[in-house]
Amino acid sequence: MVTTLNNQTNANELIRVENLKKYYPVRGGVLQRVVAWVQALDGISFTIRQGETLGLVGESGCGKSTVGRTMLRLTEPTGGKVFFDGQDVFTLRGEELKKLRRNMQIIFQDPYSSLDPRVPIGESVMEGLRIHKIGTPKERYDIVIQTLKKVGLEEYHARRYPHEFSGGQRQRIGIARALALKPKFIVCDEPVSALDVSIQSQVLNILKDLQEEFGLTYLFIAHNLSVVEHISDRVAVMYLGKIVELTDREELFRNPLHPYTQALMSAIPIPDPKLKRERIILKGDVPSPLNPPSGCRFHPRCPFAMDVCRMEEPPLVEVRPGHQAACWLISSKEKTGESGSTLLKPKA
Repeated sequence: MVTTLNNQTNANELIRVENLKKYYPVRGGVLQRVVAWVQALDGISFTIRQGETLGLVGESGCGKSTVGRTMLRLTEPTGGKVFFDGQDVFTLRGEELKKLRRNMQIIFQDPYSSLDPRVPIGESVMEGLRIHKIGTPKERYDIVIQTLKKVGLEEYHARRYPHEFSGGQRQRIGIARALALKPKFIVCDEPVSALDVSIQSQVLNILKDLQEEFGLTYLFIAHNLSVVEHISDRVAVMYLGKIVELTDREELFRNPLHPYTQALMSAIPIPDPKLKRERIILKGDVPSPLNPPSGCRFHPRCPFAMDVCRMEEPPLVEVRPGHQAACWLISSKEKTGESGSTLLKPKA
């Protein structure tokens, strides 16, 4: 039986995103009028439960970072709703919004550009505490030192400037800055994409240890599926501003249903030279979000596209308990009682 996402409820959810949209205007002409819209996000919905990590994956330019920034209102939405602990984030103003920001933080992709090069990192970590008027100057300093030690840095590091640190250390500083206010929810915007593999594992382990210690909830944005498999509880797959598949980590890597997800999975290398994975090579380029295809946005590159895929957009539905996908072929298989994903494997 296929049920819609909107029918699901979970008493333990911390975040609920409903039909989130973000369009960027394209201006042209002498008067700089709006001539088109870039559809970065076009009606996505999902939930994040308290204490879990939701991985968000997809190709570059699919809208992953825009999701995190819009949820935190670093970018104002075009439409939709985001609920945090029952509060509608987009309706809050003034002190109410400022109070909410203590519980919703972000770790940026580029730690160097997110730090002021003229300010010692201790001051950068302390900035949020000062803005929210937390404690005395002495108490704020103690919080900064404790937070730096939580991420593997020492007290003397607080007096150094960003250019004196390695990439991995700068990312630890970014984590410390997000952690200083003791938030409930952190958006991790590709926090390890610019780091060496050995440093990636250290940063990921820090994030997991902090989650266990403080009960944190993460939205982990990445394009590296191996990283997502390591840290996520559930995974959402995005394509051109839409979520095409959402399920728990083990189910996704064991039985991906959507053709796009299967193509991504086939690109993961196997750490054994004697074994080979059958690659699914997608033809063509990713369409422009300025003029997305009609119907299913993946149909120009999908080897299984049907007529309905070109005309109607498939909804994100629950195909199996806890496993949602947006694909007309999957829906038709459910109606005929077929199981498994054999029909979605490319033909030789």
